[in-house]
Amino acid sequence: MVNTTSAAGLLGVVLLARHGDRLGYYQDPTTYNSNQSYITPLGSVQEHQLGSFLRETYLNPSSPSYIEGINTDVVDVDQLFVRADSGGGNVVLDSAYGLLQGLYPPTRSSAITLANGSTVTGPLGGYQYVPVDSVEMTQIPSLTSWMDCNYFIFHLNRVYQSASYLQMAETAGPFLNAVTPYLGSGISNNFTNMWNIYDYINVQSIHNKTFYEALPPTFLEQARYYANFVQQAVFSDSVSNSVGNIGIRTLLPEIMWSLGNMTEGSNKVKLALTQVDYKPFIGLFNVTNATLTDPDISGIANYASVVALELSQDAAGEASVSMKFKNGTDDKEFRQLALFGNTSIPLNTFVKNLAWITINSTNEWCFSCNQTTLRGCSVYNFSNDPFINGVTR
Repeated sequence: MVNTTSAAGLLGVVLLARHGDRLGYYQDPTTYNSNQSYITPLGSVQEHQLGSFLRETYLNPSSPSYIEGINTDVVDVDQLFVRADSGGGNVVLDSAYGLLQGLYPPTRSSAITLANGSTVTGPLGGYQYVPVDSVEMTQIPSLTSWMDCNYFIFHLNRVYQSASYLQMAETAGPFLNAVTPYLGSGISNNFTNMWNIYDYINVQSIHNKTFYEALPPTFLEQARYYANFVQQAVFSDSVSNSVGNIGIRTLLPEIMWSLGNMTEGSNKVKLALTQVDYKPFIGLFNVTNATLTDPDISGIANYASVVALELSQDAAGEASVSMKFKNGTDDKEFRQLALFGNTSIPLNTFVKNLAWITINSTNEWCFSCNQTTLRGCSVYNFSNDPFINGVTR
């Protein structure tokens, strides 16, 4: 095994963070296309708290996980790379802004002195503006790669017809019948709709006092258990390069690119953040075998959860990667996860183990999803050979 940190601190960190608390959010269980939702004040607070936690972990020179050379007070925007999905009512994008407020809070140190000698501090006590790359779903499929993916729909059908799924659906039958009176109108109690059943109960339990007091004590826990089972089956697969893992396969190129660049002396980026939904967490833990060591991390990550891929360097100059996880507000600190059975592995091993499953471009996504018209795929011609990627028309 390789040490997870070096005496000089970390070279950099790549983060995947889930959005904060939001209003109700419906996902079609036959396609996983979804409607809009909006972040709540609670969700903004959760993300701000997460940002503050990350600030204390990575921007405090006294922390064992301090990122060497990163600006700790006034942000250097060249040291950060942040991107977030801008669809679905901007829940994910707004969450990124909330997190960044905690990571780099307002400071009067950001004041400037003008030519006439006067000093100006930014609004709100020196609010710091960190650029966020807003990823449009219709333009780039990388952050929502399961949507409009025809092969993913085939995968869904396989999951719903599998023996383990049908057995769990039978087990859940009594619960689904019992919970029906507590569901909103139009919410099916079919096991395939388990995500929406859980999400409705969870959202109402947080925001509706009458519902919270009426719901039997074990129902939320049971709904979460069954939803975890379904989501784990839907957004993972036993074969790493299967479409079931597509939620992380389109994120891995950026992760590996960021980690690789952080080893270069000329690189300025020291912290890369991608704000996402819960789905890529499931895929990442699956393809890195983290769930084999920690099976309890399977399923749906809580609001404001974060995965950190920490990059360090040993005395011989070899870069290594370590993965940590904080499951929302349930966890006060990071927990160390295993990457392919180890607390850390060489960066080149990390890349070697995962490069073969990556989807690196819109072209590759179109081919991997058997999509020829939507999300930019219409510009490619896939008719010449079904075993190669398309070419520009």
